[in-house]
Amino acid sequence: MSTEIDVRSPRRLNLKLAGLIALLVAAGIVASGIASRIHTHDEVAAWTDAQAVPTVSAIAPTPPGATQSLVLPGRLAAYINAPIYARVSGYLHAWYADIGTPVKAGQLLGVIDTPDLDQQLQQARADLQNAIANEKLAASTAKRWTQMLKQDSVSEQETDEKTSDLAAKQATVEAQQANVARLEALESFKRIVAPFDGVVTARDTDVGALIDAGGGNKPQLFTVSDARQLRVYVSVPQAESAAIRPGMTATLTVPERPGITFDAKLVDTDDAITPSSGTLLVQLLVDNSKGLLVPGEYTQVHFSLPTNPNALQIPASALIFRDHGLQVATVGSNDHTVLKNVTIATDLGTRVVIGSGLDSADRVIDNPPDSLANGDVVRLAQTQTQGQGQADASSGSQQDASRAPAPEPTHG
Repeated sequence: MSTEIDVRSPRRLNLKLAGLIALLVAAGIVASGIASRIHTHDEVAAWTDAQAVPTVSAIAPTPPGATQSLVLPGRLAAYINAPIYARVSGYLHAWYADIGTPVKAGQLLGVIDTPDLDQQLQQARADLQNAIANEKLAASTAKRWTQMLKQDSVSEQETDEKTSDLAAKQATVEAQQANVARLEALESFKRIVAPFDGVVTARDTDVGALIDAGGGNKPQLFTVSDARQLRVYVSVPQAESAAIRPGMTATLTVPERPGITFDAKLVDTDDAITPSSGTLLVQLLVDNSKGLLVPGEYTQVHFSLPTNPNALQIPASALIFRDHGLQVATVGSNDHTVLKNVTIATDLGTRVVIGSGLDSADRVIDNPPDSLANGDVVRLAQTQTQGQGQADASSGSQQDASRAPAPEPTHG
């Protein structure tokens, strides 16, 4: 019996030893998996924290240069534009110039039939002849009575009456002469003529049309414009009005003639800011002797204005509009953001000129995130570019770890 016990004991001992070894191996595998998962979790957490730091692009403000271009819309107008109205009533007998006709000063444009005015003139001339006849009679009568007064044949009172009657008749003649002259002047307005050299730009009447004398609220008959030189009207914002001076030069462009520029000279301003628009009205002159420009059309006016030597230029996308006013975000020490209040000197569209609030050494963040606050940590784009491989490697290891199959448990 003792012999059997001695044979089984080594076998049991070997089995226990093998089980213990298997248990230790399984525990090692489990511990290794847990450690690997903890390490992967730490890497993911570190990567997530790194991704939470916004990556931004920093730019340096640049000086705008000695001059800056200011482009504003303008409107062309004829140097002289005269709507022509009728001074006498009647019917249009004929017209001799249609739209687009070049005319000279004094050239006949139309003729008006005025039967009423003709009769008034004829009557006025007859009244004048009657007044002249009465004056002659009064003059001879006054002369006779004056001679008879010298002979004491009539009284002095009667002589004074005849002399006064002559003066009244002379005054009547003068009044009738003035009336005839007035009607003759009106008769001359039957002929509608061009007031200056130019082009007929409108004809708003036709043969047989009833013509009413007057102007302003009455329909015009013709419009004549002198477009050999054009006026250009531009509304300049108040912020730029201090740089506008008579004598400045500018260039014009019109949509229908691409690639062609026209030189203009600033001649005057209205010296007042329009309250409704906050702009200064500017008048320029441009030569149009070649007839390439048309009155009334739209144009773009290009000014070259001197710049502020302390001004800096940045992209408009760097601006931040918040409750604290207009700001830009800059990268300070240790990659912490610093928000600065700025003022715009000139808005150039895609770029703006900052008048105050920035320094040339500042690093301005372009397209800042909406949630960016003062003091936030940021990562510069170039830093992100250099470390992109490490981030990708970390991301790859995380994905590989997540795709790796879990180790199967070992049973003793």
